[in-house]
Amino acid sequence: MTARPKPGLDTRAARAGINADPGHGAVVAPISVSATYVREDAAAPGPHDYARTSNPGRALLAEAVAGLEGAAGAVATASGMAAIDLLLNDLPGGARIVAAHDCYGGAQRLFNARAAGGRFEIVYADCTDLEALKTALAPGAALLFLETPSNPRLRITDIQAASDLGHEAGALVAVDNTVLSPALQRPLELGADVTVSSLTKLINGHSDMIGGVLCAKDPEAVERHRWWANAAGTGLAAFDAFLGMRGLRTLPLRARAQSDTALELARRLDAHPSVRRVDHPGLESHPGHALAKRQQSGFGPLLSIEIEGDAHAFVQRLEVFTLAQSLGGAESLVSIPALMTHAAMSPEARATAGIADSLIRLSAGLEDVEDLWADLDAALRAA
Repeated sequence: MTARPKPGLDTRAARAGINADPGHGAVVAPISVSATYVREDAAAPGPHDYARTSNPGRALLAEAVAGLEGAAGAVATASGMAAIDLLLNDLPGGARIVAAHDCYGGAQRLFNARAAGGRFEIVYADCTDLEALKTALAPGAALLFLETPSNPRLRITDIQAASDLGHEAGALVAVDNTVLSPALQRPLELGADVTVSSLTKLINGHSDMIGGVLCAKDPEAVERHRWWANAAGTGLAAFDAFLGMRGLRTLPLRARAQSDTALELARRLDAHPSVRRVDHPGLESHPGHALAKRQQSGFGPLLSIEIEGDAHAFVQRLEVFTLAQSLGGAESLVSIPALMTHAAMSPEARATAGIADSLIRLSAGLEDVEDLWADLDAALRAA
């Protein structure tokens, strides 16, 4: 009998957690809110014994995301930042970390705080510049932390080339895959060892839960991360796991639709007389365009702009876009990163990363593209 081919990504996402309830035969796995689970034998725990350690819904979600990422396994955490901190827990004391100079502001806040406490040494580098990255890695490193596309400037790092440099320096290579999710980019297939993502964003896609996930290629590393999640109590709650799984099932469809909308808006904004600059890797003028086409299967929902008028006046004039933090949800959002998502960075760090006070970040949702464009155009004219 001929073996069936592996199901496609859309099928695997849509079927995630389906028919996984042996107790009652529910098509959609139920939420298990129990804090503890029965043991038939004191010396032999079942698959779940205490909810801090594991939960049926959390395990299903982690398995589903790991399958989409091409990982040996995954750990679902209480937030995206908890997933990054889980990664740091596995590093030896005094370890040297090289991180992207324009990685998420919350990640930099965590790195800097841990480094200030003597936990490890942190060095920031422009990871899109392979020579600069090679120089930063020259003394050796325990971890290379990449983010591509970067948030909010959407710079593109060559994952394969950067991973090769990281491995040559003795580093574990991790990629923050939040902006694209495994629907649009799979860093583990390009040489990375670990991915971390905020489930809150594109994977959940409905802006109604907080969560994170860490995926690893090495099965032993997965077990270590699970141990740390249990020891530190950073596992994802049962209801949030249910919401994350619900969102995951439509992830590929949403990711493609939002990518198409973001690219159309980027093209129109790029031609608008009131817009000075547009950051979007789907534009042929973007320095990372060719690389993004090669290592991504879509350009994602984000774009950033700088305008001729006042950024504050512009965001206040918008009606379809909502002024709020986060990205990747079904609703379109707008933010000023310097005041919101990246406010934790020092002014000097923001300047180095190219995050001007006037920079505006847009996250395209699922609304009609013409409604979104009319909203942007009207706000630009008013501002």
